[in-house]
Amino acid sequence: MTPRALKIALIASIGLNLFALAVGLVIWVGAQRAESQAETERRGGRQSPAMALIEQLEPAQQGPVRQALRASALAAKPDFEAARAARREAIARAGDPSFDQAGVQALLEESRLAEMRGRARLETGAVQVLSGLDQADREALSPLLARHRNGKKAAETSSPPPAEPAPDQPAR
Repeated sequence: MTPRALKIALIASIGLNLFALAVGLVIWVGAQRAESQAETERRGGRQSPAMALIEQLEPAQQGPVRQALRASALAAKPDFEAARAARREAIARAGDPSFDQAGVQALLEESRLAEMRGRARLETGAVQVLSGLDQADREALSPLLARHRNGKKAAETSSPPPAEPAPDQPAR
């Protein structure tokens, strides 16, 4: 073989090897993505902030804590469903041609009360779970008691409500 043919064969071999390496890399990345997606689907698609907090606990404690919180969430579910249903009904009635202010107000009040009952059940369940943990674990799970999803950050960054005008001053 001539030196020129050897150079061409060497370049072709290197090119083919690089192509094979790129194909192997694409297959490996695709398999990693598929595995990650399968894991996400096994977990139900998304992870709640409460469940992310639970993962900070010892593996032996995660199961019982998760079960207790899930049980309190299931107990509160009818209250939250009733709150959503009352709010949907209030929205529907607010759009009716014959607007019934008292009826809409009553439905909104019913919705707020049902949501407060649900929150009380969730908070009671969370406090019961916290009472069975040591101080470090209680500290790790304490953001469960925050009303906002992002826990302490919402409490720290929320501004106080605007002050109501004094009776002798006109509202702006």
